[in-house]
Amino acid sequence: MSTLAHTAVPGSALPGVWWPALPAAEGARMLALQYQFAQSERWSPAELRAAQFAQLSQLLQHAKATVPFYRDRLAAIAADQPLDAAAFERIPLLRRQDIQENFDALVSRALPPDHGGMREGNTSGSTGRPIRFMGTPLTEVFWRAFTLREHLWQRRDFSGKLAAIRARVTSGDSAGWGVSTDSVFRTGPLSLCNTELPVARQAQWLMQQNPDYLISVASNVQELARHCGRQGLRPPRLREVRTYGEALHPDARAEIHAAWGVPVIDMYSCREAGYLALQCPEHEHYHVQAEGVYLELLDDQGQPCAPGTLGRVVITALHNFATPLIRYDIGDYAEAGEPCDCGRRLPVIRRIVGRVRNMLRLPGGGLRHPRFGEAQFGGIAPVRQFQVVQKTLQDIEVALVVARPLTHAEEDTLRALIIRNLAHPFTVFFVYRDRIPRSAGGKYEDFRSEVVA
Repeated sequence: MSTLAHTAVPGSALPGVWWPALPAAEGARMLALQYQFAQSERWSPAELRAAQFAQLSQLLQHAKATVPFYRDRLAAIAADQPLDAAAFERIPLLRRQDIQENFDALVSRALPPDHGGMREGNTSGSTGRPIRFMGTPLTEVFWRAFTLREHLWQRRDFSGKLAAIRARVTSGDSAGWGVSTDSVFRTGPLSLCNTELPVARQAQWLMQQNPDYLISVASNVQELARHCGRQGLRPPRLREVRTYGEALHPDARAEIHAAWGVPVIDMYSCREAGYLALQCPEHEHYHVQAEGVYLELLDDQGQPCAPGTLGRVVITALHNFATPLIRYDIGDYAEAGEPCDCGRRLPVIRRIVGRVRNMLRLPGGGLRHPRFGEAQFGGIAPVRQFQVVQKTLQDIEVALVVARPLTHAEEDTLRALIIRNLAHPFTVFFVYRDRIPRSAGGKYEDFRSEVVA
């Protein structure tokens, strides 16, 4: 009965009633949203689009009436006309710079009272250009609801132990996984660790905790798996790894599985709008969380991308009435996917490439996702960590953390491998570092371009 209590039955707030459970108010609200999600994820694309545009219409009318930034921008959106895709797509894109320069003008002057008070948030500023925005208790409700959906989609055992390695946290333990689950289900314990710890220390901590589930920033998990693979370390109870915060490296799933023998479940989110897409329970692609965000993938001409096409990610958060983010170009690239055969009819993202700054700029024009042949680095030289920076349209800097100084022959072989995989005769030069630091948000970039568009 104890296993069933943890994995299938919500916690009951009424003494003497164990099953069927009668949760407290917050748990009941979470379960009500899960019930609706279970219906809407099976709707036809036309039904889903109709519901999204009904919600978008509410958001746009509120923004036009109460947010100074949008009064002129949304002037053509008529309250007495149904909102359609053609009208919506005429709204100019919102850029990161727009938010930075117009923070006050983007804040609603008359937030609906039942949305709760405004709460300021900000991005980590890993680009060197953080942004501020306002959220509400309502936006936090949806964040928690999509977190719970992800647990349920992946059929996790809530009685298991969760280990989380995150930025800007205090290491320690708690009795439950967190507010997203604990208002509904009885869960096992949570142990927290900070990404600022060296990877070797993280590995020691992980072995000591011996969790069932591990969550961390994608690049941190990959680096941790590499270290554990070299040292022969595998937490005996580990069942699954969850990643977030960055585009998952193409080699990450295989590398993590080789080290620990477990699957990797990835999530796509941003601080400004919460969850954007969750990995399908049956495949490695992602389902857009269409109940919380209207997500567009646009090509270079601003047109919707066909499946198999890479495009810019443009989002509209459906429930943030404090700082409406309408057609916000978040600076990411992703590839549109075909409809999924899992039965969920939410839009599909085949893969997430990452930020514009993580795209290689070619001398003849255009962008592409770079590959360096990094899987072969270890067979050429004792490279422990690397970071590639495009300094100009012709110059590539490769920062290396190495176990010993490299020979000229090793540098020449690495250089040839990198140039071959970049498919252009860039000038590649090496610099050596003691360590390559992460951003304030705990993220690590193996590539970034400093070339201004």
